[in-house]
Amino acid sequence: MEKATRKGILLMNLGSPDSTGVKDVRRYLNEFLMDERVIDYPYLLRLLLVKGIITRFRAPKSAEAYSTIWTKEGSPLIVLTKQLRDALDKEVDMPVEIAMRYGNPTVKYALDRLLEQNPDLDEVIAVPLYPHYAMSSYETAVESAKEIHAKNKYSFKLSFIKPYYNEEHYITAMAENIRPYLEQEYDHILFSYHGIPESHLKKSDPTKSHCLKTGDCCNVDSAAHATCYRHQCFVTTELIAAKLGLTKEKYSLSFQSRLAGEQWLTPYTDYRLRDMPKEGIKKLLILCPAFVSDCLETLEEIAERGKETFEEAGGETYTMIPCMNVHPLWVEAIATYVEGVAKGEREMVL
Repeated sequence: MEKATRKGILLMNLGSPDSTGVKDVRRYLNEFLMDERVIDYPYLLRLLLVKGIITRFRAPKSAEAYSTIWTKEGSPLIVLTKQLRDALDKEVDMPVEIAMRYGNPTVKYALDRLLEQNPDLDEVIAVPLYPHYAMSSYETAVESAKEIHAKNKYSFKLSFIKPYYNEEHYITAMAENIRPYLEQEYDHILFSYHGIPESHLKKSDPTKSHCLKTGDCCNVDSAAHATCYRHQCFVTTELIAAKLGLTKEKYSLSFQSRLAGEQWLTPYTDYRLRDMPKEGIKKLLILCPAFVSDCLETLEEIAERGKETFEEAGGETYTMIPCMNVHPLWVEAIATYVEGVAKGEREMVL
């Protein structure tokens, strides 16, 4: 059924290889890691590091990891993002398409699809599926889409939903997604966020004098917080914990998925999983709030390898709480955000 609107919605996620074949995985990793906002080294050094070293050795291992989570329908991330699109499509009076920052479907493909559905399109509202601001996730998605939009000289406006790490609808959806798991016996909840290099925090700091330079910087008010991933992770954790009525000793946060070569945000998730049983934490709940759709980093790194690390260290029960995926409250949250932008009632990134 044709939507009676001149606006469209673009859901933007990270991406996935086209298959678990080493060739496809290598192509995907090259595109991903050659992004200057992911590995922010000079081009020639990045080229040597990524194509000469990292993907050469990492592609076969990543292909094997992907094969443990791949479904009959394909990549879990792609499948779940399509399901989110379909669920949102039922809630809004606007056509919805999906695009990946790396791999397929591309932003150009999605924008062309929206234009085909409505030749009179005057605005596309993009929703980067990253609750927190980081140059290697939210920023690169937005800037890449802007470049594609300008390069193809589309006549419609392209606008973006701001990071929603502290938004009531997102926090409520996250809390209600977690709540059923609190009925089981547990010692602790670990909020595991995707890690980033500390250098990215400093580069994203508009003041150039706050992040990691001021004592207790994440708790001292600053303009830097609008683009500070670490601060935003702390805020998300505290808001969810408050919504669920968790006491301080019942939860903590950590950072996963780091690359070798420089200092990344700490504490590291794998280290915490190794050490927690020695601290008396034997029954663990773990979740990944920086991801809204389950993917390699949640299903393989956390649900599989994380469990192995925890149990080998003496842990007894280990439960990964799935991402929100297509939770009704999450779908409702996105619908609220895009409708707010469409009506001019919600602040956005132009």
